[in-house]
Amino acid sequence: MDRPADSRPLRKRLTFGKVVIHLALITLCIACLYPFAVILGTSFKSEKDIIVHGYSIFPKNFSETAYRMVLHNPKILLHSYGVTAVTTIAGALIGMWVTTAYAFVISRKDYPYRSFLAFLIFFTMLFHGGMVPSYILMVKWLGLKNNLLALILPYIISGWYVLLMKGFLKTLPDALFESAKIDGAGEFKIFTKIALPLSKPALATLGLFLVLQYWNDWWLTLLYIDKENLMTLQYMLIRVLKNMEFLNSAEAVQYGLVKEGMQVPALGARMAMCILAAGPMLVIFPFFQKYFIRGLTVGSVKG
Repeated sequence: MDRPADSRPLRKRLTFGKVVIHLALITLCIACLYPFAVILGTSFKSEKDIIVHGYSIFPKNFSETAYRMVLHNPKILLHSYGVTAVTTIAGALIGMWVTTAYAFVISRKDYPYRSFLAFLIFFTMLFHGGMVPSYILMVKWLGLKNNLLALILPYIISGWYVLLMKGFLKTLPDALFESAKIDGAGEFKIFTKIALPLSKPALATLGLFLVLQYWNDWWLTLLYIDKENLMTLQYMLIRVLKNMEFLNSAEAVQYGLVKEGMQVPALGARMAMCILAAGPMLVIFPFFQKYFIRGLTVGSVKG
């Protein structure tokens, strides 16, 4: 029997359309990575080079002065990293549990109060209590001033996250839950043994959102934290930047931060702070990317 003219597998054939798509995706990736490369390169430039030559990927004169300024007291910075890591991990885990449990309840058709609870969570997306009532609740009623719980509790549950999880949980077949009930399983066991294991893509997406929210937060620290040993990374970096803006060259030389005749690297320090703050998230995101994409798309069309 004669073989076809092109016996290569379909996935190995290179067509004009595939070339265009790959070139477009490569261009998009370069466009996304270029700003980060500029930030990284500029963080290793001196203040004078930034003013004269502007921002660039490759520094003309390599200088680590900006990082030396930011890391002048590494113990404080490392401690703020630890506080941020604790609040991020604890907040993400608790938030995933509370959000998924709430979404599971309002996604069950046999629960009589699901419409009322769904309205309550939707109402919070339309109206917010405001900063003053929130502060009174956290500080006066709950007594969480200078407490790590003040950095965790406000972000534990969000209406949008609940609706996201509800959309995914509604795609799970009701026959699974009915079969488990026939076998004698309770609601808690159904939730932990069936719903949670099947919700890994959505949980990964929710977890990534919560991790980013907790990691990048500085507002709660500004409101509820006065003690330096409880300050998060983002707020600590903001304080360093603010102090640097009022630091003149003579004081910087006196403290041993810069050499004689050098300017205080305020612009370079901003870039160095971006690298220190965003670096861990850039490492974590690729591990969640597969589940992140799947969790966003699944549940959008039920069938």
